[in-house]
Amino acid sequence: MFSGIVEEMGAITVLKKTLAGAKLTILASTVMGDLKIGDSVSVNGICLTVVSRTERDFSVEVSPETLSVTTLGSYPVGMPVNLERAMKLNERIGGHLVAGHVDGVGVIRSRRQDANAIMLTIEAPQHILRYCVVKGSVTVDGISLTINGVNDNGFSVTIIPHTAKVTTLGLKQVNDPVNLESDLIGKYVERLLQERGQLPKPTISIDTDYLQKRGLI
Repeated sequence: MFSGIVEEMGAITVLKKTLAGAKLTILASTVMGDLKIGDSVSVNGICLTVVSRTERDFSVEVSPETLSVTTLGSYPVGMPVNLERAMKLNERIGGHLVAGHVDGVGVIRSRRQDANAIMLTIEAPQHILRYCVVKGSVTVDGISLTINGVNDNGFSVTIIPHTAKVTTLGLKQVNDPVNLESDLIGKYVERLLQERGQLPKPTISIDTDYLQKRGLI
């Protein structure tokens, strides 16, 4: 479990892809402090397990499923990534409860300066938008953000100067893809209401987009 408060930006130094998935090596400093093999690390919002480490970097393995439903498969060597170690229960939660299980990929559709902040509008799939509410929380590339507005196609967020400086969101431009994770609490509430018969259960639409993301066509 994570809080969505990025500890540092690392950089991908090695990326090896095979039919079985991929293995990444990431250069880092802050998160290396007490990092052990088997620990979970959020890499751009994706919960991954450390399989090896040195004094200055660590490696993770990525399954084909993760590559198909996140932006990770398109990252080049040298790509900066947001890093956060799993949170401790005796620390303050500065963001919100983040599982590190990406729900889908969104696309930045507009970016504009508003005084000292950056306003981003992100197009998102409907299964993510259903949990988006004004003043609620959403995770964008592992960063806990507050939703400012919601429409039929996406949502908007404000990036303060500090967040723009210490995360990859300061580098993102229009049409860049981002990993999205919906608010965990909203999912649980919906599930409980469905089991009580107070909400209809969701149906899976098997369309071209669904099949492409899973590498079936």
